[in-house]
Amino acid sequence: MDKDAKIFVAGHRGMVGSALVRALDRQGYKNLITRTHAELDLTRQAAVENFFAVEKPEYVFLAAAKVGGIAANAEAPADFMYQNMMIEMNVIRAAFDNGCKKLEFLGSSCIYPRLAPQPMKEDCLLTSALESTNEAYALAKISGLKYCEYLNRQCGADYISVMPTNLYGPNDNYHPTRSHVLPAMIRRFHEAKVNRSPFVECWGDGSALREFLYVDDLADLCVFLMNNYSGDETVNAGTGKEISIKNLAELTARIVGYDGEIRWDKSKPNGTPRKLLDVSKATALGWRYKTELEDGIRLAYEDFLNRQEAN
Repeated sequence: MDKDAKIFVAGHRGMVGSALVRALDRQGYKNLITRTHAELDLTRQAAVENFFAVEKPEYVFLAAAKVGGIAANAEAPADFMYQNMMIEMNVIRAAFDNGCKKLEFLGSSCIYPRLAPQPMKEDCLLTSALESTNEAYALAKISGLKYCEYLNRQCGADYISVMPTNLYGPNDNYHPTRSHVLPAMIRRFHEAKVNRSPFVECWGDGSALREFLYVDDLADLCVFLMNNYSGDETVNAGTGKEISIKNLAELTARIVGYDGEIRWDKSKPNGTPRKLLDVSKATALGWRYKTELEDGIRLAYEDFLNRQEAN
C-alpha cells in the first residue's frame, strides 16, 4: 500500500478497528476513511453501496462485526448471524463493485471445528461440527471468508482473510454479561476488589484451554499481511501458547490485586475444550507476536481503569 492510499477501516471504534487505525497511523498511512455506525449502517445495502461509490477506497480492512462471549451468543444467535452476514456481504460486494484493490477480512478462531486437531491449522476448516455455543457467529464468519475466496477464484480479486485467536487489549468490551472471558474477568475481579467481596464466581470448571493475542500485535500482522500476502486460504493469528481458564483467572486476579476466593460454577458451560491455533504460516511469512500475556493483561487493566475514570 502506498502511504497516501485511500484506506477504509470498517469498525474503527471497536477494539480491532481502533488498533488498526493506531497501527496504520504509526506506520505513516494518513489517508484513512472511517465512519461511525450512526454515519453508516453497514447492514444496509443501499447505504454501503452509496458510500463505496462516492469514496472508492483502494484498500479495506473489514473489522466491523457484532461480537460477544458465550452468554451473548447463546441469547441471540439469530442476531449474530444476520448482522454479521449483512455487514460482510454488503462491504465485500461493494468493495469489489467499486474497484477496491485489496480487502482484508477479519474473522475468528471459532470458525474451526469444536474438536479440531490441536493446534488448529488453516486447512481444518469445515472438517467437522462447530461449537454449538457460537455456531451462528462462526457460520457467518465462514461465509465471509468463503465469499472472499470465491471472488478471488471466479473474478480475480485479491481478497484475503485473517483468523485471530481470542483478543484483548485497549478499547475492549467490559460489559458484565456480554463480554469475552478476559475482559469479563478484569471487570469482575476489579469490582470484587473495590467492594471487598470474599469470592468471585467464574463459569465452568476452569479446565478449558485458551490462547490470547494482544490486539495491537494483531493489527501489526494485519497491515503486514495486506502488504505481503495474497491467497485464498486464511492466515491464523495467535501466539501458539495456551493457558487454562483457571490459571488465567488466577493470573488476572493477581494483576488486578484481588486476593479473595475464586469459585467455579460447574453448571455453566466451558465452551470448546481447547482452542489453540497453529501459527506456523504467519511465522513463515515473517511475523511473530510481541506482547506476552502477563504484560498484555497489565496494559488491558490500565486501559480499563482509564475508561472507568473517564466515565
